[in-house]
Amino acid sequence: MIPANLERAVYGMYATHALHVATQHGVFEHLTRHNGETAGKIAAALAVDEDTLERLLLVLSSFGVLAPDGERYVLAADVRPYVDREDPRYLMGFVEHLIGNTVDQFGRLGGYLDTGKAESDRDKPTPFEAIYHDDESVGRFLHAMWGLSYHVSHELAALADLSRSRQLLDVGGASGPFSVAALHAYPQLSATVFDLPQVAPHLAMRATEHGLGDRLGFAAGDFFRDPLPAGDCFAFGYILSDWDDEACAALLRKAYEACLPGGRVLIMERLFDDDRGGPLATAVMNLSMHFETQGRHRTAAEYLDLLRHAGFADGTVRLSSGDKHLIIGWRTESESDR
Repeated sequence: MIPANLERAVYGMYATHALHVATQHGVFEHLTRHNGETAGKIAAALAVDEDTLERLLLVLSSFGVLAPDGERYVLAADVRPYVDREDPRYLMGFVEHLIGNTVDQFGRLGGYLDTGKAESDRDKPTPFEAIYHDDESVGRFLHAMWGLSYHVSHELAALADLSRSRQLLDVGGASGPFSVAALHAYPQLSATVFDLPQVAPHLAMRATEHGLGDRLGFAAGDFFRDPLPAGDCFAFGYILSDWDDEACAALLRKAYEACLPGGRVLIMERLFDDDRGGPLATAVMNLSMHFETQGRHRTAAEYLDLLRHAGFADGTVRLSSGDKHLIIGWRTESESDR
């Protein structure tokens, strides 16, 4: 008998694809509206082949996504929020990103092992050139990142305690999941997302959707080439894990130079345990960072070191109840350290 942990690892590719196909064909949308049905009734309602559907449902049941009740299939209680499009925890946009963008890149790992990433990718476009090559690709990416970030951003904004902040600079903030959550929580706050020009219409859509008006602004630029606007709070939400230590140090130093005295920087990231033995999601995404970006995931101590070297003081770590956490560094009140 194959050990259970190895068995789930071997067959994990089936689970991801099953989630994607079920989402595409409305299976989860149907099950969120009905309290469990037989494969026959679901197939009839969705006008899909019953035999194929039942095989799909059996895989999802074996992975614990569904909880069979006799001949009926029911969403597992703890799974429901993540497959319900109306819930802010909806995760299937990220699954779409995995299938549409990540799966095809696994073939590159062999070359990385043989010659290293830099040599293997020498003649290829950079990861973000590929992601931002047209508006459809940008939209898919930003949709996936919103799904991964928006729900936890409410908790992270509360952990940050922005009650005394006035101007948030959301560096590489995409369509604004953290900015939107922070603006809802702190009425005195204004936010500016600093990102590539292609992001502007997607941010404008979110600002309108959430009724934020001119409290949520946009500044177009390349954060490696252009200066950052001034502010008293700088947010790096899942940005630093895209880059190596040298690039991260440069970005944090830019934020330090633009940060008003007494202000702060917020780093929001998945964190490795101190011994780098987990968590699973961090280890998996650390591998994904290798071919999707130029970065990696780090321990809290590594981020605190980066903050100290950039000039930020009193670094603190605040853990959320999810898999993304908060590290804070402070800009001292004195102008003499500029």
